[in-house]
Amino acid sequence: MTKEYLKIFDEQYQEIGIATRDEAHHKGYWHEVFHCWLLSQEGETDYLILQIRSAQKKDYPNLLDITAAGHLLVDETIEDGVREVEEELGINVSIKQLTSVGMLHYAIETEKMKDREHAHVFLHSGVFHLEQFSLQEEEVAGLVKVKWGDFCQLWAGELDSIPIIEQTIIKPLQKGQLKATVTKEHFVPHPPSFYQDVIKMIAPFVVNKGGM
Repeated sequence: MTKEYLKIFDEQYQEIGIATRDEAHHKGYWHEVFHCWLLSQEGETDYLILQIRSAQKKDYPNLLDITAAGHLLVDETIEDGVREVEEELGINVSIKQLTSVGMLHYAIETEKMKDREHAHVFLHSGVFHLEQFSLQEEEVAGLVKVKWGDFCQLWAGELDSIPIIEQTIIKPLQKGQLKATVTKEHFVPHPPSFYQDVIKMIAPFVVNKGGM
């Protein structure tokens, strides 16, 4: 398997060198990632589309995550990260169609790794139907659509669970993996502040609060 090389940084986002992806996660080097959230603006309600991570993923299989995301390799610019949208979701999107909503700095530490990321966060707004996506099976098990307002209330601690409005699953064996509602435990275990910060970054671009 070809090694992936990443630029590594200090906590203040000053570049300090190069490391393999495995080294970055093992030694806890800060590195760059690209995040793209899809917001479907339908009539009077806005919906957030979430990725279900593939069961094949080494980290956090079957959990809900950012719509499309990935590491920026050593020779890539921030704009090159848009390839993740096409690879994972099967739709052709240019960086000009996305809205940059800011940068997040966060860390997740487990027994397996120290994942410290400088994330460039983008928003893709429009009207999206789940059947229009062609998902990358090794990365994505399916997609889930939830009301934006419900998502906000979940991470504000105002709701314990929120309903799934629509979902699509690639493999029939994984149907039933998610029930009609989801809780925080169904999401990748970022710190709660991660989701709260994402909400603050996207909120100015939401047209309809969708149940808030």
